Amino acid sequence: MTNDRSNKNPMSYLIAITGKGGVGKTTLAALLIDRLIKTGRKPVLAVDADPNTCLDAALGVSVEKTVGGVREEAREIAGKGMSTGISKQQLLEMKIAECLVEANDFDLIAMGRPEGPGCYCYANNVLKSVLTEIAKHYPYVVLDNEAGLENLSRRIVQKVDLLVMVADPSQRGIETISRLHTLALEMETKYQQLAIIINRLRSDRLPPRVNELKKQINANFVVGLPDNDRLAALSEQGQPLLNLEPGNPVIKHLDFFIKKLPPAARGSF
Repeated sequence: MTNDRSNKNPMSYLIAITGKGGVGKTTLAALLIDRLIKTGRKPVLAVDADPNTCLDAALGVSVEKTVGGVREEAREIAGKGMSTGISKQQLLEMKIAECLVEANDFDLIAMGRPEGPGCYCYANNVLKSVLTEIAKHYPYVVLDNEAGLENLSRRIVQKVDLLVMVADPSQRGIETISRLHTLALEMETKYQQLAIIINRLRSDRLPPRVNELKKQINANFVVGLPDNDRLAALSEQGQPLLNLEPGNPVIKHLDFFIKKLPPAARGSF
């Protein structure tokens, strides 16, 4: 951990990113983390809540342990009676703490997959409590969800400051945003602000349906990100997206968006 994590900040600002598969959620998460850091909003806690862990590669780090994996380790240790003196929950909390990947100006924790039989609910509950404590060290937390709102429905987080819904510019992609918003309402997902991000635009104009959708779901922000060859090349080559040049048009759009966000103002978990 870098030195500025030593000062606890209980006022974390939580950004949760969701959308259907293949629209670039993880790419966006990595870029948002990078731009938060580059604009002085650091350190950042990155939470990879997709079982198919890949945010680490986009950030140029490597996850050795996931919450899903250590859940099984903890259960095995407890089952063999090797955890004398500590409770099962304390053991799992210790194991989850081992999952934290430390880097310059950000740290990462990955949910991963449960690697054995049984309900994931207990591990989710412990992850929630551990995140509550971990997040106090970070003014910003970025949560990269799996497709849909599954992780929010598991109540890993109770509410978010900014819910980001990502789509491609196709009619079907934009309609998915409407369905996700309906699902969020049904699940009583709480958020302070809502952003629509249309990714991989091939022109300078947003599809006409987007402005209508903004009014329909009462979104606070609409952001269009252009299709970009350099970004695509980095992704295809498995290179960290933190290497994207500051003058890149995608970076310019994200920096303009981030400037509109309020400073970390309260705890979100």
